[in-house]
Parts: sequence; C-alpha cells; structure tokens
Amino acid sequence: MRLLEERISNPDKYTDQHPHPHTEPEWETLISTIYAIFSDNVIAASVVVNSAVKNAKDPSKHVFHVVTDKMNLAAMQVWFKMQMLSLNGSHVEVKAVEDYTFLNSTYVPVLRQLESANLQRFYFENKLENATKDAPNMKFRNPKILFLDDDVVVQKDLTGLWEIDMNGKVNGAVETCFGSFHRYDKYMNFSHPLIKARFHPKACGWAYGMNFFDLDAWRREKCTEEYHYWQNLNENRTLWKLGTLPPGLITYYKTTKPLDKSWHVLGLGYNPSISMDEIRNAAVVHFNGNMKPWLDIAMNQYRDIWTKYVAYDMEFVQMCNFGH
Repeated sequence: MRLLEERISNPDKYTDQHPHPHTEPEWETLISTIYAIFSDNVIAASVVVNSAVKNAKDPSKHVFHVVTDKMNLAAMQVWFKMQMLSLNGSHVEVKAVEDYTFLNSTYVPVLRQLESANLQRFYFENKLENATKDAPNMKFRNPKILFLDDDVVVQKDLTGLWEIDMNGKVNGAVETCFGSFHRYDKYMNFSHPLIKARFHPKACGWAYGMNFFDLDAWRREKCTEEYHYWQNLNENRTLWKLGTLPPGLITYYKTTKPLDKSWHVLGLGYNPSISMDEIRNAAVVHFNGNMKPWLDIAMNQYRDIWTKYVAYDMEFVQMCNFGH
C-alpha cells in the first residue's frame, strides 16, 4: 500500500518504463541471460532478483522479466525503480499478466474452463504458473530463458545453465522421483485409456520452480498446442485432478532434460532435515511448502538464507517492521 502511495504522490518519477512503445529498450538488443519471474509478492520477487544479481559474475548481462497482476503492478514497478542502483547494471522489466493479451479464454483452455466451472479460487491462486505455459508468445531476444518461482534464492552465478547442451529438449529441470514417489502415476489417472496409452506410470516427475526453457525447441515440439490439447481433454477433470503440475508433466513428457541436482535443492519450506552441505552447494534453493521464509512459521535454520537478500535499507521495509 505504501509503495502505491509513493507512486500516486510522485507520478513523474514512475512514468511508463518504455515511453516510446515502438522503440526497443537498449537491453533488448543484447543476447542476455534472461529470467522470467511470476509473482504478486513484492518482497519475494525482489529477493529472487537481488540474490541472482549479487551472485552473478556480470550483472549487466542479466535481464529479469517480472510478471505480476494489475493489482500489484504499480507497487512492483515502484520497488524496482527505487532499487535500480542496487541492481549493478542488470535490467528489470515489470509487466502485468493482463498485458499479455494472448492470455484470454479464447486462446487458453483453462481460462475458458474457469468461465464454465466453479474453479476460480484454485486457478487464480495458481494463474501465474499457468501463464508460463505460453512463454513462447513473449518476445525474448535469447531463445533460452530461466523461469524462477518467487520462493527461491539464487546462491551462485547461473550463466552455466546457458552453456548446457539441451540435446533438443525443451525443459531443463531437476528430477524429484525416488522409489515410488513422484512418479507419473501419482499425478494422473492411469485408469483412463488416453493416459494409459500415452504415458508410462513410472516415468519420473521433475521439479517446478527452476526450469530452463529452450523456446526454439518449445515451438518445434508445439508444446503450447500440446498443453492446450490436454487441457481441453481434461475439462471434466477425468485425466487428472486439480493441479498445475500434471499438465506440465504431460506437456514436457520425453522433452525434459534432467539437470544435476545441485542446480535446484527443494524442500526448505517443509523439510527440516536437508543437509546444510547440500544447501551450501546448491545454485538455487527453493522454499516450496507452506513454511515460506517471509512467514512467522518459517524454519529458523533456513530463514537467514532468504533474509540476507531482503533490502532492509529500503524505507518501506523499515516502515513495515519486516523483521530479521
């Protein structure tokens, strides 16, 4: 609210980021290390960006596309405008998900289903995850882009991801299966003939929250069409129950390249037993689970990993008494 008040009180300081819409920003002409972050949480999004910038070897080559909703757009824009000097030459563009006009009920099946079913609460809580399925329609100079969830912390320079040979795969992700856990049969209805005929029940699931996408391969494999095809088939929810991971597992079936597990360590939002060595060696740590690091219920042994990247020097953080 205070960020919004700042925007209203000083409109000239926060004019549109690109006043000449037909002129490309200078950074768009660079072949950059590009990130996409979908969030309605200003502090969380800022920690993702701050941690990536502070651990980057050359921050000036890093571009962050932060996508939020209309309600939080002004606050998010004010925050990153005020943080410009601390970004060490990196670039942040903030837009609302509503600005991407192709995300409408005609084009996106899940939004059409929302108009005909009482699923709004669930999917609007997860709509930013669904929006990433249409990332190829966003204009990026570099065909490879890293998606980061807003509850992660970057601990190392991530440019090595862009050097990985994807072997023609679309999605680079850390696999999460062990024993019988996180296999496809845990997410989908294998009693349905379409699922049974197309997928192996013991195929390994992968982690959502740090995903490296090759958009050229995405287009070649027609992943957007595949995603929409299966969403249309599941309008009556017989192929899988509510959730955003199952359609992702379906869309990138056999087009996911397993990454070394040190790229993405999960569980800091629910698992108190993760090895500190494993955490220290991780490029990205993920506070997936209910015990988010900005909440009082966060686990104390992990909290400092996140709070060290909070901009406590920002007056708005101090005014909110956001504790260490």
